[in-house]
Amino acid sequence: MGRKRKGRLIDGIFLLNKPLDISSNQAMQKVRWAFGAAKAGHTGALDPLATGMLPVCLGEATKFSQFLLDTDKTYEVTAKLGVRTTTSDAAGEVVESKEVNVTAEQFAQACEQFRGPIKQIPSMFSALKHQGKPLYFYARQGIDIPREARAITIYALTIDRFDGDEVDMTVHCSKGTYIRSLVDDIGQLLACGAYVSKLHRTRVTDYPSDKMLTLEQLDVLINQAKEQGVDVFELLDPLLLPMDTAVKCLDKVTLSADQVIYYNNGNSARLIDDNSAVSAGEQVRVYSPDTHLFLGVGVVEDGHRVQPKRVVVRELSS
Repeated sequence: MGRKRKGRLIDGIFLLNKPLDISSNQAMQKVRWAFGAAKAGHTGALDPLATGMLPVCLGEATKFSQFLLDTDKTYEVTAKLGVRTTTSDAAGEVVESKEVNVTAEQFAQACEQFRGPIKQIPSMFSALKHQGKPLYFYARQGIDIPREARAITIYALTIDRFDGDEVDMTVHCSKGTYIRSLVDDIGQLLACGAYVSKLHRTRVTDYPSDKMLTLEQLDVLINQAKEQGVDVFELLDPLLLPMDTAVKCLDKVTLSADQVIYYNNGNSARLIDDNSAVSAGEQVRVYSPDTHLFLGVGVVEDGHRVQPKRVVVRELSS
């Protein structure tokens, strides 16, 4: 006999406004506990000193977290000029201090070199893996691992406030961008050094920032449910976004009614006629014909059939 599942079978995406001084995994576990979910995962870690949008996937939505990890992000960042630290943020040890003689015009000119497609060397204090371990594991032991520059894109970089040795910026960037490394590189170019003193993620793909909730707001709803004598999930579940919002960048296709069972069982399935324009090899989001129920993500074989890649499993709770 199999072990009884711990937690609810609840699927969806919660937009958490992550607080300071807590890891993304700790924040995710608090959301999982609040929803009583059997399974949860986040979509790209934020540093403990960073705040802001952290989409938390619950249940079957965890199968599509990689798509959110690969999307572009937007950050509000405060750079402190004149100091370099080991981690390029306020948590690190100061390794260099210099006088700041930088004008707003000089800072703006430096930023010009970082807009558009650029190459960036990841920080040693990043979660990028080397031989199965994150780089920060080696950095904490004083071991420097050679890193190759990676291609990223800074879609937009605006200077919101310049105040001598402190600068507020908004950065819209591609996946794989390290804001700490970006600020450190700008500081190096200006020959004064710089580190991130404040970082807040405002956007992941096009998820609305006004839909984010804090852990404190979740606690308020939980206490409200207890006071009113209602099921807490009646208040929490409506906060979840549909799991297919993680893959809305993909084209939508629909199966013929008799093909749904084939897809759900992991077999190639036939598309209805008006989906024949999609290209072979293209990843698509797949739906049933009548209820428009999201079935998962598949790969088009020849324009008329789709091979399952991620299948949504729906179970009846006991």
